[in-house]
Amino acid sequence: MGNVAPNASELYVVIFSTTVFFVFLTGFIIYFILLYQKRQGQNKTERDVMQANFRQEFLKARLEMQEQTFAHVSRELHDNVNQVLSFVKLNLAMISNVDSTQQVKINENRDLIAQVITDLRDLSKSLSFEHISKLGLVKTIENEVNKLNKSGIINASLLVQGDIYPLGEQSELVLFRIFQEALNNAIKHSGASLLKISLQYVPEMFNLTVEDDGAGFLTDSLDHNTGSGLTNIENRATVIGAVATIKSSPGNGCSVKITLNLLQQRIYN
Repeated sequence: MGNVAPNASELYVVIFSTTVFFVFLTGFIIYFILLYQKRQGQNKTERDVMQANFRQEFLKARLEMQEQTFAHVSRELHDNVNQVLSFVKLNLAMISNVDSTQQVKINENRDLIAQVITDLRDLSKSLSFEHISKLGLVKTIENEVNKLNKSGIINASLLVQGDIYPLGEQSELVLFRIFQEALNNAIKHSGASLLKISLQYVPEMFNLTVEDDGAGFLTDSLDHNTGSGLTNIENRATVIGAVATIKSSPGNGCSVKITLNLLQQRIYN
């Protein structure tokens, strides 16, 4: 007997079954691709988070080492160098049987030593975490501004807006170090004659702004000349969850603004 040709209903079932199979197969392939992409995306996100956390911990460790170094230098200046200079000053005061010209020179040297002792004492305080923590951010910066104006190096002004509230010891220490870095950049690199510092306290946000009227620079060259200090500013801001905004252009000075969100500040302290 010959082969019997399938009737229309059997052919329909075959076509339908084949179509359903390919639809499910296509769906499975699409699902597998989407699942794979999702897992790849999750893996990338996890890698990014791990890298961010590692960078955060690395920056924290580096800043802690810097603070330990500052603390050691502060103690050495206070306990050793100042004591030696005070002893030299005392010895000069005990010198007798000299003529008037020599006495004038001795007195001048005593005054110079006294000034060095004062400067070193101020430097020791600016390096000391305990001193900064005791005075608080506003008073510490205010003292630095007063010293700047007395020195004649640069004309500095300080504006404090809003009701002052504590930001946490760690955040205030980092903010003061950022202020010092911005000040150092302005004095050493910009040739500025004016420096404006503002501290703005609002209920959900704190802003520290340091502006100078110096030579300015191209902000896309942060890794050159002043770049190292400005990169340090950005890194320090990252550690406390703040955002550093640096604006400058040739001939238009430099503005460094640190914005600290209160919610982030609570997380990082």
